[in-house]
Amino acid sequence: MQDIATRSADTTRHPLDGLSAPEIAHAADLVRAAHDLGPGMRFETIILDEPEPDELATHEAGTAIERRAFVAAYDMASGRLFEAIVSLSAGKVLSWKERPGAKPRIGPDDFLLAEDIIMKDERFLAGLRKRGITDMSMVCVDPWSTGSFGIPGERDKRLIQSFAWLRAKPFDNQFAHPIEGLSAIIDINAGEVVSVEDFGPWTIGMTDGNYGARFQKLWRRDLKPIDIVQPEGPSFTVTGNLVEWGGWRFRVGFTPREGLVLHDIRIRQREGGWRSLIARAAVAEMIVPYGAPHGVHPRKNAFDCGEYGIGALANSLVLGCDCLGAIHYFDAVLNTTAGGSMTIANAVCLHEEDAGLLWKHTDFRTQEADTRRSRRLVVSFISTVGNYEYAFYWNLHLDGTIALEVKLTGIINTAGSEPARDAGYSTEVQPDVYGQIHQHLFCARLDMAVDGPDNTVVEVNTVLDGPGPGNPHNNAFHAVETPLLTEKQARRRAEPQSHRFWKIVNRGKTNPFGRFRAYKLVAHSAITELGGKGSQLDLRAGFTRNHVWVTPTSKEERWPAGDYVNQSEAGEGLPRWTEADRSVADRPVTLWHVFGHHHIVRPEDFPVQSAVTCGFMLQPHGFFDGNPTLDVPPTEKRHSCCV
Repeated sequence: MQDIATRSADTTRHPLDGLSAPEIAHAADLVRAAHDLGPGMRFETIILDEPEPDELATHEAGTAIERRAFVAAYDMASGRLFEAIVSLSAGKVLSWKERPGAKPRIGPDDFLLAEDIIMKDERFLAGLRKRGITDMSMVCVDPWSTGSFGIPGERDKRLIQSFAWLRAKPFDNQFAHPIEGLSAIIDINAGEVVSVEDFGPWTIGMTDGNYGARFQKLWRRDLKPIDIVQPEGPSFTVTGNLVEWGGWRFRVGFTPREGLVLHDIRIRQREGGWRSLIARAAVAEMIVPYGAPHGVHPRKNAFDCGEYGIGALANSLVLGCDCLGAIHYFDAVLNTTAGGSMTIANAVCLHEEDAGLLWKHTDFRTQEADTRRSRRLVVSFISTVGNYEYAFYWNLHLDGTIALEVKLTGIINTAGSEPARDAGYSTEVQPDVYGQIHQHLFCARLDMAVDGPDNTVVEVNTVLDGPGPGNPHNNAFHAVETPLLTEKQARRRAEPQSHRFWKIVNRGKTNPFGRFRAYKLVAHSAITELGGKGSQLDLRAGFTRNHVWVTPTSKEERWPAGDYVNQSEAGEGLPRWTEADRSVADRPVTLWHVFGHHHIVRPEDFPVQSAVTCGFMLQPHGFFDGNPTLDVPPTEKRHSCCV
């Protein structure tokens, strides 16, 4: 059976649905008419200004609510950036304010412009010639953010730095041939190269490092096809951006900075009706710090959400390759810097898949076995950020578990021969080609609503009982629960020795056993972040210093590293907000979870990296009165056989 694809039909827009192409253009026109910044005016962001909970309640009651857009616009000539709230319903600009010192993200059009500017600079070209490179058409220059290093003259400019590679032939894997030690820094607003650094020349590795099918001659012949067959179609239903499946209900959203957003996640009660779980879920930030201290490499600290926009770089997914089975796709409609719109077709994939054993028991005496198979609904998107691919999968399970799995693939960021090649900072993956030690640190923003809007986060540690009359065999251990009542108290790190976890509880709702209704955060990828005092990670990614933060839910506090991360100041975002030490008890709270992957590169990671994973789970922990999957029917053996 061939894969099946469906797509969203045009329906009346829900207040949480993203802006349409006409709405984006309308918002830009309104802002430009009221506050024209001249020929250098660009639009960094035009997205839905998401309604507040009380507005959503008004909508649910049948009353139309105002539809608004958030707009961030800047002037290439002056570098000034402004924010506006626009009423699309009334056709007017409601607010307009400047954000002094803020720098907009580096957009896809900036990437192309930066490469063009750098490849015309005589100092950079001289560095290439010094390495024997004369065919400039084979040179690939990747623009990167620069960070904030306190270098005189940099603060007032909107900067991009470059790393360069060489293709040996058309379609060649450029990352097999790094041009080590040569980097330009440009002022993208002024369109000029500020400086060129040249620490070389070092040897350019020219060993073939291609992975693409066009270069491969040997194919495995021992793998038989595996087909995903759903003869009756999928179990989910899609109405506009509303999805229902297996007792779950939620809305799909998408932003240029976060990519996929899940809104209003609910679980159906067995007796009818819906119970709330999460009001909004997304990955709000990530940083990739590199550990090499020499040459041009200390500046490699990429905030892929805040500095580039993980959603703006999303792939158009391909049926049968990126997803298998009966697929529903959602397009992403995003703004251009000119104030128009662009559509990423098939940006989000929705499908269901077998998830192995759900539960089983064989009665020892009767030998009667009961088995149920699990399945999960997967909502995903994949983004290409330069050399890396990040694939984000939100998995909803029949037992009430919701999990985020992030797969990291693509190509490692390569460096060439270097003075510190034996110092432990890199792994040689081809002659004169190195992969540097680095980390991928993600921050999920979860606006919790477990059985209602008012929640509290509780930390649970397991401790050993001391020896004594109540513990004569010294075998006792028990769980200790500590409510985290203020923001500073809720700055927490993982602790494997005590099997620490966190529960999000509704202290106004109890189950039949007198326990608060709750969900448990399973933080299985809570790695230790690295970066010493004064590093970019320390100064600008302070959110990574804890695995869990809890704040009062606020639209004004959406980004854990600050509103504008490109060349940002120290301490912005979560570290600054939580200094207020506000109450986070029995109120709408946002749970921020930091997780990631620590990557010491292997030769097996090159020339293309097999996917590695990290993520977390949220599991019901007293949310239900018992196992919620007893009504799942046994699986029919329609397509299974013995061989």
